[in-house]
Amino acid sequence: MTVPAPATGVPRYVLITGPEGVLAERALVSTLDALRVGAPDLEVVRLYAGSYEPGSLPLHASPSLFGGDKAIVVHDVDEASEELQGDLLRYLASPPDDTTLVVAHKSGMRGKKVLDTMKKARARVIECPAIKSDRDKADFVTNEFRRQGRKVTPAAVHALIEAVGKDLRELTSACSQLVADTEGVVDDDVVERYHGGKVEATGFRVADAAVAGQAGEALRLLRHAIGTGVDPVPIVAVLASQLRTLVKVGAAGRGRSGDVAKSLGMAPWQVDKARKSINGWDSEGLGRAIQAVAAADFEVKGGGRDPVYAVERAILTIAGARRGRLAVLATGGPRLDLTVACALRSCAHAVPPRTVQPRVSPRPVPSRADALSQWHYRPT
Repeated sequence: MTVPAPATGVPRYVLITGPEGVLAERALVSTLDALRVGAPDLEVVRLYAGSYEPGSLPLHASPSLFGGDKAIVVHDVDEASEELQGDLLRYLASPPDDTTLVVAHKSGMRGKKVLDTMKKARARVIECPAIKSDRDKADFVTNEFRRQGRKVTPAAVHALIEAVGKDLRELTSACSQLVADTEGVVDDDVVERYHGGKVEATGFRVADAAVAGQAGEALRLLRHAIGTGVDPVPIVAVLASQLRTLVKVGAAGRGRSGDVAKSLGMAPWQVDKARKSINGWDSEGLGRAIQAVAAADFEVKGGGRDPVYAVERAILTIAGARRGRLAVLATGGPRLDLTVACALRSCAHAVPPRTVQPRVSPRPVPSRADALSQWHYRPT
């Protein structure tokens, strides 16, 4: 049954579909706000599939003695019982006046008949697709600032995602904070002032320096991070992420940054950054770096006795593996050059020296072949 839209412009049926919770919540809020424009005293009834009792929907949809507009919001219809689906279909067959039905459905086939019936009745459909790729997250952050009337530079978007992480709720909160606390264009310096001390930001700075072959700077940043309480595990994870990006972009070949980014699920700035970094690498160097990170990941997660030393060794191996910057002895161990030694001495006051104990691994460190296989890397 097709129901005409009321004066507010919101139709009697609204379908919010998709798994992205932040977008779905915003869609619901905007729908209710639009209804309140024409009905300030709007009554909102919320029903949840997980706790639904049969007959609740028709009970709440029945006319009130005092009249007035009403909105019934049914959450999680993708988890709806047969009873809830039946009540919804009966409601759609004979909808009451002055009532708007809002249905939220994340994904899946459960409740599909309800969705199809609402669409045939010309319900307003609001899509909330999952935001997974780095490109999508960069677009989300950019639009978040634009929505609040502010401009943000691509470098600031990059820095914010690296500092805050990729959780949409945390990104939304960080964007709102920057909008409220700053003025003018938001650039990477502003992001650095507010979020430069976060674990993710510290890890990315360490990784950037290591991949660039700047062993001394990478070790200085690592020592500072460890001295302020950062755990080695997320730093190794960021090192792994940076090397994976180099491998993916290197294997993608030539092409426009936007096209490559789309095919890899990245943002264009990530492709540009990786292309600049990969110029100093060859297949053998990447193989050594990947093997070093695989070994460090094993050690920081309980396979070794000194996680910090494991990260230091991985950084030295990564920095030395760049083309023309090899610093590996015949025994396979990293050699400290003058720059690295000076960096270690300069930060000795910040982090007390510790005695490195011999390590006996309970199981062997992954071989280079295993590491390359795990990373899906095929040297050319």
